[in-house]
Formats: sequence, C-alpha cells, structure tokens
Amino acid sequence: MKKPRLIIYTLILLFFSLKMISGYQLKTGAKPEKKHDFKFNSIPAKWDEGLPLGNGMLGALIWQKGNTLRFALDRADLWDLRLPKEFESPNYRFSWVVEQVKKKDYKPVQDLLDVPYDRDATPTKIPAGAVEFDIPGINDIEYANLQLRNAVSEIKWKNGIILTSFVNAASSNGWIKIDGLQKEIIPRISPPPFKSEKAAGAANSGAEGNDLVRLGYPEPEIKQTENEIIYTQKCYGDFEFKIHVSWKYINKTLFCSWTITTNKPYPLYKDNPVIDPKNITTKKYSNDLNAHISWWNNFWNKSSVQIPDSLLETQWYREIYKLGSASRKGAPPITLQAVWTADNRRLPPWKGDFHNDLNTQLSYWPSYSSNHLEEAEVFLDWILLNKTKALNYTKKYFGVDGINFPGVLTLTGDPMGGWIQYALSPTVSAWLAQHFYLQWRYSMDKTFLRNKAYPWIKETARFITNLSILENGKRRLPLSSSPEINDNDITAWFKETTNFDLSLIRWLYNAAAETALALNQKKDAGEWNKLLSEWPELAVANDKLLVAPGYELKETHRHFSHLMSIHPLGLLDWRNEKERNIIKTSLNDLERLGTDYWCGYSYSWLGSMYARSMDGDKAAGALRTFASCFCSPNSFHLNGDQSKTGKSKFTYRPFTLEGNFAFAEGIQQMLLQSHNNLIIIFPAVPDTWKDISFNNLRAEGAFIISAEKKNGNIKSINIMPEKGGLVKIQNPFNHSNITVSGLFKTKSVSNDYIEIETIKGNIISIANK
Repeated sequence: MKKPRLIIYTLILLFFSLKMISGYQLKTGAKPEKKHDFKFNSIPAKWDEGLPLGNGMLGALIWQKGNTLRFALDRADLWDLRLPKEFESPNYRFSWVVEQVKKKDYKPVQDLLDVPYDRDATPTKIPAGAVEFDIPGINDIEYANLQLRNAVSEIKWKNGIILTSFVNAASSNGWIKIDGLQKEIIPRISPPPFKSEKAAGAANSGAEGNDLVRLGYPEPEIKQTENEIIYTQKCYGDFEFKIHVSWKYINKTLFCSWTITTNKPYPLYKDNPVIDPKNITTKKYSNDLNAHISWWNNFWNKSSVQIPDSLLETQWYREIYKLGSASRKGAPPITLQAVWTADNRRLPPWKGDFHNDLNTQLSYWPSYSSNHLEEAEVFLDWILLNKTKALNYTKKYFGVDGINFPGVLTLTGDPMGGWIQYALSPTVSAWLAQHFYLQWRYSMDKTFLRNKAYPWIKETARFITNLSILENGKRRLPLSSSPEINDNDITAWFKETTNFDLSLIRWLYNAAAETALALNQKKDAGEWNKLLSEWPELAVANDKLLVAPGYELKETHRHFSHLMSIHPLGLLDWRNEKERNIIKTSLNDLERLGTDYWCGYSYSWLGSMYARSMDGDKAAGALRTFASCFCSPNSFHLNGDQSKTGKSKFTYRPFTLEGNFAFAEGIQQMLLQSHNNLIIIFPAVPDTWKDISFNNLRAEGAFIISAEKKNGNIKSINIMPEKGGLVKIQNPFNHSNITVSGLFKTKSVSNDYIEIETIKGNIISIANK
C-alpha cells in the first residue's frame, strides 16, 4: 500500500507546484508604443528618408518627389548577375597573389581582381521602379507616420484625405488605400531610367553608385487597362521582372494592390503571385490587413526592452522593426540595403551586394538574443543554398579542399571582386561559421547542429588547415590581412597572421572541438584541439591588441578588425584579470586615436565592445552618438556624420543597414550577456538607469529570460528553459539570501553565482527574499 500512497502524495505535490509557478509565467514582449513610431509633419522629400515598409522579399519607401507621392518599390531577388570576365583568368588563384606580393609587383593583382568591381556596373542589385499618385493638396498634411506595432503607414492631409499602406507580412503583395477622395485618382508606374539619352558618366561602384544607364536595358513595356497596369522590364539575358498594379474606386476610397514578380525567383521563395483585379475588394483588403497585423503581433511578442533613455529605446524598436521587415524565411538575407534599394536614378551604394567582411555579419548580430532565430536562419539558408558554388570557388581560387565563401558576392554566390584582402579573404567562412554556432547555442537544436552547423564548421576548419603553412611547429596563413587596414595597397598584406584572421581561426578550432564533443565525436574534438595548439596566440604588446605581430594600429580607422577577440568572438574574458587589462588598454587606444575616420557602424560596434567591458556609460554614449549623428530621420544608417559635429570626417550619406542592426546588438549586450557558459543580467547599464526591464530575451543554452530592475535594485528574474539543462547566472543580488521558485532538479546559490539544473519548459523565478 505504500507505493500507491507515495504516488498520490507525489501527484498532489506536483499539482501544488504547478499552481505555485503559474504566477511566474514569462510575459509576452511588449509591443512598440506610439512614442516609438515614425511621425513627421511633412512627407519625407528624400528617398533615403522615406517611410520604410517590407516583408523580407518586397519593400517600399514612401516619399514625396516634387508634387508627387512616390512608393519606391523593391524586390530582394532583382539582380543583374553579369560577372567580370577577368575571373576566368588562369591567374585567378590565391597562390598567384602570394607570388605577386613576394615580387612586390602588385598592380597586376589590382588590375585583375580589384579594378573590375569599380569598372563594371555589374553584378549588382537593381531597383524595380515606383508607383506614383497625384494627391490633391499634397503639401498640406497633418502628419505622415509609420506605426511600428503593426507596420502600417498613414498619411493624413488637411483636406481630409487619408492614405493607409502596408507591405503584407503574410503574402507577397502591398496595399495602398486612399480615403476621402472627391474623385478617382489613377496610379502610374515610374520606371527606373535604365535607358536614356543622358551620358552614363564615370564608373563608380562605391558610395555614389553607378548610373543606371550603364546597365543598357531596353525601354520597359507598360500595358494599362481601366484598372490595371503591368510593367515588364527585360534585363540582361533572359531575366525579366514585372510590376503588377491593380485598383478599384469604391465610395470615395481607392483600393490599390501591387506586387513584383520575376521569371527567375529566388529558389527558396514559394510565392510568386499575380494581382487579380477581381480581388481588389474591401473584404480582401481587410483580410490581408488582419493577417498582416497578426504576423506582426507574433513578431513583437518575441521580446521587448524598456530603458529610461528614450532615444536609445526608440532606436532599438526601430531596428528590430527593420529586422522583421528585411529578413524573412524563404527570402534572400539582408544585403547592404535589403528591400530598400536606392531610388535616385543610380545603382545602390556598393552595388547593394553581400559584404561578408562585416556587413552581413553585423546585420544578423541582434537576431539571436532578441529571440528572432527564424529571422537569423534566413542568413544560413542562403549560405547553404550557395554551398556548391562555395566549394567550387574554394577549389578554384585557393586550390585546396574544404570550404570558404567569397567576401563580396552576388545573390547566387559568385564572387564580385573588390579589395581582395576582404573580398577574397581566407577567413570569410570562419566568421560565417560563428553564425551557425550561435544559431545552435541559442536554440540547442541538436538536429541543426548535426546536419548544418557542425558540417559547415568542420569543412571550414579543414580548409584553414589545408591552406595553412606549418613551420617549426606553428601554423600561419600564406598571406594575411585585416579588413581595410592600409586600404588596397600591397602593405595591406601581412606575412604573419593578423589578429583579425588569427582571432577567427582560433575561435573556429575552439568551436569545432566544442561542437564535435556535443555530438560525441571525441576523436574529432581531439584533432581540432591539437590543431588549435599549432596556431600562435594573439599579438599583444604592452597589454594592447595589435593589428599583426609588431604592427599596431597607427591611426583612427572605421573597421575594428584587430579587436574581433573582444566582440563578437569573445575570446577575451573580462573575468580574467590579464585579459581584462588587454580589453581596457585596447579600447583606450581606440579613444586615443580618435574618431576622425569612423563610420556610423563603428560607434554601433563600439557599443557592444564597451558592454563587454562592463562600461554602461560608454556603451550608452557610443550608441547615442550613432542614433543622433549617423542616421537619417527615418533611422537609416547613412555611414557619415550627418550632424557635422566632428564625430567623423566622413560626412557623406550612403545608406547601409549593418550599423542599424549592430546598434540593436549593443543595447542587448548592455541588458543581457551569455558567453563562456555564464549568463549576466544587466551587465553594462549606466548607474543612472534605475528602472529597466526586458522580456523574453534569449540566452545561449536556449534560456528565455525576463528581468526587471526597480529603483536601482533587481526585482525579479524569470527563466524559461526551452531545452532544460544547467543554467549558471552571475548573481546580480550579490548575496545568497534569495528565493528560487519553480520546478527544477538542483540549485546552488553563492554570492557570486546562481546555478540551477532546470527542467525543460518549467519556469524558474529568482527574487530577493
């Protein structure tokens, strides 16, 4: 009789335990408030200040050009894929570059591998065109806004006309509704000037972009009926795209829907619809709007932050909004401008391509801890889609087995050239490997680890091993570089491995060993650890990270490539006194050199590095400078100092997105860090931030965490272990007199750490007694 009684007691205990923890449910993320919205007293008059809408594949920028309301449309897979002819040369190989550097004859390398990027307009991302409206009284508006919580834009004029617009998050179309019209207005399509009598001008593939005329496309075909326009643009070869616009005027309201289709859609994209004029109804509009709002509700429920700095809080919500607008399963990943290609008669800055020396990586930094792993995986899907191209490129250019990725490449994975120190860098795949690693660490998805993450990490490490040279028991690369240090000169190459390359390589072998062990492949792990021991330690002098052995950073520079070991790689741990001194001294040196030649993304990146050094004041200061000085009114990162207050000598305005997303990562690093198997709550917040909270940020180990600080004191920490397992938290209470509530296996509490062996799905709450 004892066993049944024991079972009954156990069930009763379980019942009351479940009742007890029911009050500790993690909150859903708080949606953005009205104070976070974009709200203007006039319609933006520049394309790069337009109201941005997007669903990962389609995008629109709403702005006013002259007396016309303009919707600049975009589709992520519109590309001209013509490749440089030089890349078929027998000299297209890394060993030839090494030989030319040894001979100190570098111009042939530049002519073959660098010049084509600037000389040729292609390959490049291309714009789609625009839908335009002539709105009565267009200049007399009450407001133009974009509501972040539902991704709907609204413009209201003083004459009573109200325009509502959204790019459907749940399907491949956009809607424009105009209420209060006295008579029907007809939309029109404004094609990009691909064909013109105007001279094309000089080649420019940098910040200004090439003239669209250089693409040489024929005039578009535009067919218009009573309530439909179909615009067809033939591009290079047999590639073409169409813009479909249909509308209906019903009781003083114009309903207009649009989409863009192509005859060669992105392979992972399953939706390529045509707008049927019969579907332009009030019911269809309402159904699409409801589905769209539902998608964004789910998106915003993933996470939220509340901080007492309104500028930083608002910018964070706007960056996460851009993430949801620009990265979507089935669509291509974020390029330099994502779904907001330039609408200025030119190609986008730097061809709107994929830059893997910084830009793509920074763009996906915030997706992990913000709990948006689905958006993060879009990047990895694209990498794996182009894996065969990468294998062929690796064999052809580097001449060894394993896998590497081009640093600058097209939608379809082909290298584009450019400054080859990063455009054809040997460590690109190592940096990409970190994103595979982070996707695993934040999800703890063992299937993903086995089938995707470890194979990529393993093949990348195998490539580095095969390419490296072993001399006197130590390995080095045949040539090494540190992105954009010494620009594109021969001196940009180093004989000894730079800290940029070495940080990535050391991180890579560490990750290979860790992931192999997680799959119980102990032999592999041992081999990776042995190979790691054959690489030198980071180059340090006087407690300062160098660019390369014997070579320190000599002047202010935008790319913190020599500091990769601080962030994002986290090879240096603040808890270690020796490493702490290296972090502090290296960051002090950045300050000493000044900010003259920084871009906006430099400040964003610095925010995360200051957070890793537990300096909340400096982290917040760097991020405030980014938000207030380097962004347009619609929050787009414009690279140069728009405030003209001396934050940088770069005062130009090429729009790219990586600085925006790195900003969001900086905020998240201030609120929650998880690395080296330790979670730190509020690790780097200013002392003046007394009331702070975040909901559902994600930590490594697949722990979903919410925390609140009130009057400067931690009020509560809630943890939902998605997979279960040991969670170790740096004790933010600084004492052991705390309560740990919920179902768990074991716990250990000291003044320094809280360790809990959690049970999958069972919420833990930690608070002061």
